Amino acid sequence: MQQNIIQNFKGTLRGTLLQPDDPDYRDARLVWNGMIDRHPDMIAQCVGVADVMTCINFARENNITFSVRSGGHNVAGRSVCDGLVIDLSQMNAVHIDTATQTARVQPGATWGEFDHEAQAFGLATTGGVHSGTGVAGLTLGGGIGYLARKHGLTIDNLIGADVVTANGELIHVNETEHSDLFWALRGGGGNFGIVTSFEFQLHSVGPEVLTAQFYFPFENAADLLRTYRDFTQNVPDELSLYAMILHVPPVAPFPEENHGDITLAFVGIYAGDIEEGRAVLAPLDELDNPILKAVMPMPYKVMQSAFDAGSPDHARYYYKSLIMKELADEAIESIAMHGSSLSGPLTIVGIEPLGGAINRQSADATAFPHRNAAYNFSVWGGWLDATDDQSNITSVRTFFEEMASHAGNDVYSNYLSADEAHRVQEAFRGNIERLKRVKENYDPDNLFKGNLILDDVRENA
Repeated sequence: MQQNIIQNFKGTLRGTLLQPDDPDYRDARLVWNGMIDRHPDMIAQCVGVADVMTCINFARENNITFSVRSGGHNVAGRSVCDGLVIDLSQMNAVHIDTATQTARVQPGATWGEFDHEAQAFGLATTGGVHSGTGVAGLTLGGGIGYLARKHGLTIDNLIGADVVTANGELIHVNETEHSDLFWALRGGGGNFGIVTSFEFQLHSVGPEVLTAQFYFPFENAADLLRTYRDFTQNVPDELSLYAMILHVPPVAPFPEENHGDITLAFVGIYAGDIEEGRAVLAPLDELDNPILKAVMPMPYKVMQSAFDAGSPDHARYYYKSLIMKELADEAIESIAMHGSSLSGPLTIVGIEPLGGAINRQSADATAFPHRNAAYNFSVWGGWLDATDDQSNITSVRTFFEEMASHAGNDVYSNYLSADEAHRVQEAFRGNIERLKRVKENYDPDNLFKGNLILDDVRENA
């Protein structure tokens, strides 16, 4: 592209336009997953809606491929392309309205920033379990987190949004304005426009909640997982308890002799009365031989960042995930067998509890269709050295393929890796045709391609 065109574009932005020779370019192109190593031609660091509109018009008029970066935490790295990156990370304001218990959030905000503001007033909505996760990406894919069983997915708490469309127009969407687009934004992956503001319903949470952390030696994993399954089938919506396989962190208060060992952990929160939560969790107190046991009140926003250190920026990540309608004995045996040899030091095998408020929505109420599931199973592969890429990816795939033989192939779109376009049908199920119609209405020329997932619907339908 001619430099005079680029310079003219640069002059129309209030934010900064970075090119490969600029000193801040290297850091700006990096994202959370260190396996993503793309070199964009330009990075437009937007500071307001006008910049976003300018970028869309520039890309459309000059036929430039672009991607949209918000938190940059997507494992597939779709927020960075080789053309123009529309970087929203500086648009990270969070405004809390205590009178209506709502939040207005710009797309560059992370859940750590969101919770910092909301928890000042004892308020929250369902967010991810890593404080560095972007509000935008998590929301547009669905939004599973500790509060989801009590208050629904993140998308179930989205009540409105401002969107810049493919023609550069800013529109507001909600249940009554552009309701078709509002439906699609709730779990459809976001490839319809750029959301420049989210409006969420908040709930009274914390500032302290009852937290539960139980870590056990791995040799009893199968029995413990059966206990976990039976226990979580009949607990109140307030309790969200994850089962995880991971390496014991090499820090206090974990006993030094267990540092680095593989452990099976039950970790979660009770989003209700603390004493009632203690009573609900009491049966787990009777389990033998824990490495560490802690049931105690903790600031909600501290719990939200508890796993940050275990998934640092720019390490190498590869995910495989599937939705489970049940946790059958055969699946448990497979988890116990494969989990005994985690492939990477940062790898976590996670079983996320669904049910509760998540399942009280119909499959077509939002674009997220998995409303009759009990758990989400994931192998979140993580390691540090690029020379270990192939062995770790192979290990994650092997574990997943074994689990898919027990549970099918349905998947949560936020966990799709870069090589999983073939799983789009399983991500959206019966909602695909409706998503395609919304795409045709708002982006008939497929301007928004490659950032998230819906372009793969068009290519693989």
